[in-house]
Amino acid sequence: MKETVRILFISQEITPYLPESEISTICRCLPQAVQERGREIRTFMPRYGHVNERRNQLHEVIRLSGMNLIIDDTDHPLIIKVASIQSARMQVYFIDNEDYFQRRHIVADEEGNEFEDNDERIVFFARGVLETVKKLRWAPDIIHCHGWMTALAPIYIKKAYSDDPFFKNSKVVYSVYNDEFKSPLAENFNQKIMLDGIEHSDLEMLKDKEVDYCTLTKFAIEHCDGVIQGSENIHDDIKKHIDKKGVPFLNHCCSETYVDKYDEFYSQIIQN
Repeated sequence: MKETVRILFISQEITPYLPESEISTICRCLPQAVQERGREIRTFMPRYGHVNERRNQLHEVIRLSGMNLIIDDTDHPLIIKVASIQSARMQVYFIDNEDYFQRRHIVADEEGNEFEDNDERIVFFARGVLETVKKLRWAPDIIHCHGWMTALAPIYIKKAYSDDPFFKNSKVVYSVYNDEFKSPLAENFNQKIMLDGIEHSDLEMLKDKEVDYCTLTKFAIEHCDGVIQGSENIHDDIKKHIDKKGVPFLNHCCSETYVDKYDEFYSQIIQN
């Protein structure tokens, strides 16, 4: 094992950029805590329109921006922004795009209707993070994904980027939370996520199915090296799938102990 373990956090939400929640609080405190223990970290989240750029002092990183990602035969410019949490000595990178993220709300409109393009938004977010990490020339040992918005990162890392020198040795950990979305993703979701390196057989779980929260989460778990139960209660079908998969699993930890437990789990996953 290398002297300094590198951990990439791909986060659905982080406070103070979004209101405090179970996910946003863990994704704020955990990176700082493991960094203070000698780990090297990078942290990413979407640049939702709800994020106040002026108050949080976000600025575009020109050298990392400028790439186009093709989703469903349409080009979408990738914009990278960054901000610092001074008290934590921690930077947060933001994945931005005018079509997907510059709207006032996060995953649903003011009436609670979930955005019809949430499927493309999670494709763009996952691919945007991985392409940016490549531009940073930074090879993570552990990639820890938090929330369903990050659910495509595991298959991309294990299939589309499996031969990439920055990811070929990376281990993927997925945290499952009680953060279900209500509306199934678009019917052609499995077509939109295709990239070189992904075979149609890799998407068998999604074939002829409504891709709801449980299906998407189980699909993410299929391509993980370890799973953490982030919420005290998660869907029974997901828990059964984790047990069936037999992947290393860390049960829910209380707020006083989770940093120690997660750090030990990272070491276990690296050694496997």
